[in-house]
Amino acid sequence: MKLVKMMTAVALVAATLTGCDKDFRSINTDTNVPTQVTPDLLLSGVIRNMMNQQVSDAWGIGNIVVQYHAKIQFVNEDRYLWNEQNGVWNSVYGNYRNLQNILTQVSGDNKNAYHGVALILKSWMFSLVADSYGDAPYSEAGKAKTDGLYQPKYDKQEDIYTGILADLKKANEILAASTNTISGDLLYGGGAAANLKWRKLANSLRLRLLMRLSKKKNVNADMQAILNDANTFPVFISNADNAEMKYLSAAPNQWPLYGTRVGSFDEFRVSKTLSDRLSSMADPRLAVFGRPSQKSVAAGTPVIEGIPNGLGDVQALSYNGGPQGVSRVGYTFACLVCNDNGQAVPDPAAARAVLMSYAELQFILAEAREKGMITNGDAATFYRNGIDANMAYWKSLVPVQYNINLDVPASYYTQAAVAYTGTSTEKLDKIYLQKWVALYFTGLEGWHDWKRTGKPEIVPGANNLNNNKVPVRFIYPQSEQSLNGTFRAEAVTRQGADDINTRTWIAQ
Repeated sequence: MKLVKMMTAVALVAATLTGCDKDFRSINTDTNVPTQVTPDLLLSGVIRNMMNQQVSDAWGIGNIVVQYHAKIQFVNEDRYLWNEQNGVWNSVYGNYRNLQNILTQVSGDNKNAYHGVALILKSWMFSLVADSYGDAPYSEAGKAKTDGLYQPKYDKQEDIYTGILADLKKANEILAASTNTISGDLLYGGGAAANLKWRKLANSLRLRLLMRLSKKKNVNADMQAILNDANTFPVFISNADNAEMKYLSAAPNQWPLYGTRVGSFDEFRVSKTLSDRLSSMADPRLAVFGRPSQKSVAAGTPVIEGIPNGLGDVQALSYNGGPQGVSRVGYTFACLVCNDNGQAVPDPAAARAVLMSYAELQFILAEAREKGMITNGDAATFYRNGIDANMAYWKSLVPVQYNINLDVPASYYTQAAVAYTGTSTEKLDKIYLQKWVALYFTGLEGWHDWKRTGKPEIVPGANNLNNNKVPVRFIYPQSEQSLNGTFRAEAVTRQGADDINTRTWIAQ
């Protein structure tokens, strides 16, 4: 009897286990959790994250190092006491995982618009890494999951540039032949018209990077080839082509600084370098970039007055009588509670995150024409187009309730500091100055361009902690020493000391 009962129990257990095994996969699979995300959802996330990082990089370090802004508290960045600056590195490699997922899904499809757009974003993202750090993982980056490469080699900066320029050219070809349109496009809105916009970005970025590369190589033929065939290689032709992300009035897609604490926001003030240069030209854009100091307003003589960069904590906080004597950053870029008495509440959707603008392209072409690198057009016309475009951009962007007059008097263009006259060197200096103004709040681009030209002049602050040298790169994240030590060490040996004063190959 016991034996019968035992055999029956075994049979029941076996039947139960068989049933569990049969339904195991269906029971334990959550059909509400996707196993693959579509390219449109991945694309919107990558664009949003990277463009917000562009704003963060400009605010935290880019606007400081090229002296658009200065600091009155916690002044280490302004004195060049730089430790790790990992925002670019972490954002690029973190977001590249999702970009790689898009590229994996559309791999080999050279008529898929997502393929072209993904290559453009990849190229831009790795240009940020290469320009900020020099040698870095590129050809083996993002291959941990697909190829088991958890310690990617560091490619030479020169090789990274070769790769991204080739990818931008390929992206233009793919988008020209594409048979589909994209969604999730936070730069150009997707749809049929966006493919051409992305092609213009691809070729305009090529011109930016070729100009940067021109310090090391003759790129004239490559630039000329783009400009000789507008149908094959379209570029930006107006502000309508600007690559920028617009923000919304509602959270969480507001201007990233809108939720900043007033104390944190007010650590950053207008740099005296910016206020002096623009004031000397009676440049109306100064009223966009800064506000009259509270002290001057109270005295009935409102004026935008900046603070010198690189002061020590005590000197910075007491300069010109204290914070009320130093101009805050402009209302267009302000946080919710960072407004002065009687001023309209800042608009959370006014400012934008800029990847590249038509104005920047015009200054690139002006420089190239002035140097004889290209034969198209006229340098003076490109130069004037760049100024006009940037003036018009801010006029279209600044909310009317701020009561900022951005009309440009004719006398602005005829004054000696602006008129396209003088020697070739003097003309180039004017191009560099106006380009510097136009690159305001464009991530780290002002810094990267200055490393190539040394213009306009940046004078280290009186209390700088870097032996009177302006930093020219970021150090590698310290985590790389343990996570990818061998390849990092090879890069340092090849490139030079892992130091903020070591020029990378392209800027030497």
